[in-house]
Amino acid sequence: MKILTAEQMQQVDRLSTDLYGIPSLLLMENAATQTTLAIERKYGAVRGKRILITCGKGNNGGDGAAVARQLWMRGAVVDVLLLGELDATAGDARVNFQIVKQLAADDDSITFGELRTSENWQELAQLFPAYDLIVDALLGTGLQRPASGLYASVIAHLNRISAEHAVPIVAIDIPSGLAANNDQIIGPTIQADLTVTFTAPKPANVLPPACYRGGELVVVPIGSPDSLISQSGAALNLLEPRHIAHWLDRTRRTPLSHKGTYGHALLIAGSRGKPGAACLAAEAALRAGAGLVTVATVSSAQTAIISRVAEAMTELLSETPDGAIAETAQDRALGLALERTVVAIGPGITTSDGTRRFTEAVVRQRNRPTVIDADGLNCLSPWPSNLSGKEIPLILTPHPGEMARLANASTRHVLDNRVAVARDFAVKHSLILVLKGNRSLIAAPDGQIYVNPTGNAGLATAGSGDVLTGIIAGFLAQTPDAPLEATQAAVYLHGLAADLAAEALDMRTLVASDVIRYLSQAISQTANKA
Repeated sequence: MKILTAEQMQQVDRLSTDLYGIPSLLLMENAATQTTLAIERKYGAVRGKRILITCGKGNNGGDGAAVARQLWMRGAVVDVLLLGELDATAGDARVNFQIVKQLAADDDSITFGELRTSENWQELAQLFPAYDLIVDALLGTGLQRPASGLYASVIAHLNRISAEHAVPIVAIDIPSGLAANNDQIIGPTIQADLTVTFTAPKPANVLPPACYRGGELVVVPIGSPDSLISQSGAALNLLEPRHIAHWLDRTRRTPLSHKGTYGHALLIAGSRGKPGAACLAAEAALRAGAGLVTVATVSSAQTAIISRVAEAMTELLSETPDGAIAETAQDRALGLALERTVVAIGPGITTSDGTRRFTEAVVRQRNRPTVIDADGLNCLSPWPSNLSGKEIPLILTPHPGEMARLANASTRHVLDNRVAVARDFAVKHSLILVLKGNRSLIAAPDGQIYVNPTGNAGLATAGSGDVLTGIIAGFLAQTPDAPLEATQAAVYLHGLAADLAAEALDMRTLVASDVIRYLSQAISQTANKA
């Protein structure tokens, strides 16, 4: 699903009218209908409920006025509060405000008020705890600076009423106070329980921390043709279960298949005292569906790996006196790779000087699609400018600290510019980059970014990255010709497995092996959404 900036969304709306003759007033009406339906799906029938709709003077407020009419038609008692004067509104918004005002003159189950001063606000605010629901239509996607004055006061009061009296807030398109294109919270912002956004999500709807002000996100169509969305030039995308389900369908087991059908993953992992990372990655690759998994490791780690992951094979690599992979092991590793489908390198290999040289040699001379994680990334930091994934795919999976070392930047810079950092690095080096963290990002060589909606803070535990490496390797072994799709499926399902584990176990007690344990359930749940 495309994620559109405010400007791209405005263009889609305009072209829907200019090219297809869809009146903008009809788009607003469709938005109101979809919002009303979303409210009833979440909160039940509105008949007899008392609902407050707070509106700004722009089109977001016009949406709110149209929603008010829809709710009133379904039997709700609705109060519409316009922050400003009706005479200061224009266009489609003014049309809907005038309709509500006229209805209010004839029916006391719908009211219309104009809030002009802070004093008026203080009087009205005393009534708010009596509402069953509040609809936020104050500020839309055009906001670029922090809300201030009366708007800031209203936002703060609505949040307080919602929190203290358990009155849910539904935001139309975007919680008021957020800047649609900004993942940061720029000022006073509504804390919504439900956000109904139109046509496509905006960056602030899906990127943290801004996205957490929206509660549950529902994306609804309002009549704009899909062709306009696909031609919008948007480079941000939201991963959806149906997209992952298509990849799962492609790798579905068939009666005539055998273990060779599903690829052979080579994991270069482990060192003395660090066999656990190799074990987690190997078990994850097997659970992900790879037909065969071989762990190339040092003798110091081999026994522990064999004892824990009986289904995996092992191959020995020469080691240093400290128990790490030696530089001299590169020819052996490259030979093993030739006989496999994909390679993953990094979990638990350390960053000793010899291992660094080994890692760079293997990655430079690779002959198979290669996943690099953990110590493998640190061995290649800062990333060599002449190392590219153009000919043979490279998939990197750094957390923000590792990304900072790869890009020779500060961790703060990475965290503040996640989309730009991931995109620039992936494009510059022609590779796939998974920037792990809150709403992990997948950056493709063509500049497209995919936002993963699954996962939780329970993944902030040792070994969760090793599990992701194994799942990517296992999926890639099954579709080595589709590295981006395999990576998307792995990141999504890794996060979903963690979500399922957290529901059953609580985030605080979640460990990396729990993610492996719930991977099967995540796959089954998603496969049904094709």
